[in-house]
Amino acid sequence: MTIHLPQGPYEPRTVPLDLAPGGSPLASRTVFSAAHVVADPYADISPDSPAAVDWDATLAFRRHLWSHGLGVAEAMDTAQRGMGLDWAGAAELIRRSAAEAKSVGGRIACGVGTDQLTGPATLAEVRAAYEEQLALVEESGAQAILMASRALAAAAKGPEDYLETYAHLLRQASEPVVLHWLGPMFDPALDGYWGSSDLDTATGTFLKVIAEHPDKVDGIKISLLDAEREIDVRRRLPGGVRCYTGDDFNYPELIAGDDQGFSHALLGIFDPLGPLAAHAVRVLDTGDTQGFRDLLDPTVELSRHLFQAPTRFYKTGVVFLAWLAGHQDHFTMVGGLQSARSLPHLAKAYELADRLGLFPDPELAESRMRALLAVNGGTR
Repeated sequence: MTIHLPQGPYEPRTVPLDLAPGGSPLASRTVFSAAHVVADPYADISPDSPAAVDWDATLAFRRHLWSHGLGVAEAMDTAQRGMGLDWAGAAELIRRSAAEAKSVGGRIACGVGTDQLTGPATLAEVRAAYEEQLALVEESGAQAILMASRALAAAAKGPEDYLETYAHLLRQASEPVVLHWLGPMFDPALDGYWGSSDLDTATGTFLKVIAEHPDKVDGIKISLLDAEREIDVRRRLPGGVRCYTGDDFNYPELIAGDDQGFSHALLGIFDPLGPLAAHAVRVLDTGDTQGFRDLLDPTVELSRHLFQAPTRFYKTGVVFLAWLAGHQDHFTMVGGLQSARSLPHLAKAYELADRLGLFPDPELAESRMRALLAVNGGTR
C-alpha cells in the first residue's frame, strides 16, 4: 500500500534482505560498529539533565551487533558522547557493555576522552582526565580508543602540546590503543586539532605521534570524510599499525582497498548497516571484491543522507532507523536529540533504508513511519 511521504508517494517493499545472525568470523578486515544508546522514554527529565538510559535495550542492541560478527566501538560519538551523554553516563555504559562483551565473547573497544572537564582546563588537567578514563577502560578489559578532546583543542598552544600529551598517554597505556581523529564536521570544537587548521600540517603531527610510539598504537581512526587524505595517511603508517576508516561517505572503496593496502572499519553507519556490512565483509573474505562493492555501494546514498551537514546530527537518523527496525520501542533520544532532524529528512531515510531491505519487518517499519507522519506532519 502506498505511503505518502513528504517527498512523494512510495511503495514500501514487503520482503527484507535475508541477513540472519551467525556465520563465520570476519577474517580479512577488523570491523567495529560505533553503537548508539537507547534512552529511557519514561524518565521525567529535561534535555539538559544527565542521560536516562534504557540499559536493557542498549545492551540488547550490542548483542545484535555481536551476533553478526561485528565488534562494538563503545561510548563514541555515535553514543552521543558530549551530545547528551556525559562522562558519568559514558562510564556506566563502558562498564556494562564491557561486562556484556565478556559474557558473549564479543569484541569491544571504548572511547577515552576528557569530557568530565566542564570548563577551561590546563594541559595537566587534560592529561589527568584522559588518565582517569584510560584506567577505567583498561580495568573493564576493553581496548582503548583515545578520542579527540575538546579540552585539549582549547588548551593546546601548538603541535608540541599534542605531541607531549599523547606521548604521555601512550607511555601509560598497558596495551596498544586506537588513535581517533574526529574532524570539525562532527564536532566544531575540534577545529585545528593536532595544532593546525592546515590539514597537511596537522597530518604531519598526527603521523609523528604514531612514528614515535608504533608499539603502543594498534591503529588509527580517521573521520575527516576525505578519502584521498585517508589513503595518503594509510600508506604512510608504520608497519603493523592499522587504519580504521571512519569515513561514512566513502567506506566501500576504502575497505575494499587497492594494490597498496586497505582500511579496516570503525563506523557509525555500521550501526544501521551492521548485518549487511558483516555479510559484505564475508563476501570480501572469499576474495570477491566486486561482490563486496555490489553489496555496500548502494548503501552510500543512505549514509550520505544521514551524515549530511550538520553532520554531528547523524545520530538522530541512526536512532530513528533502529526504532523502525524494531530494535527499540520508541523514537526518543538522550538530550532530546530526536528533534535535530526534520520530518522530510527522516522520511527520506526511511525510504532509502527500506529500498535496501534493511528492516527485518517491513510492515512494522511502515506502520511506525505512518505513525510518525500522523503525529508530526499529518497526512497529505
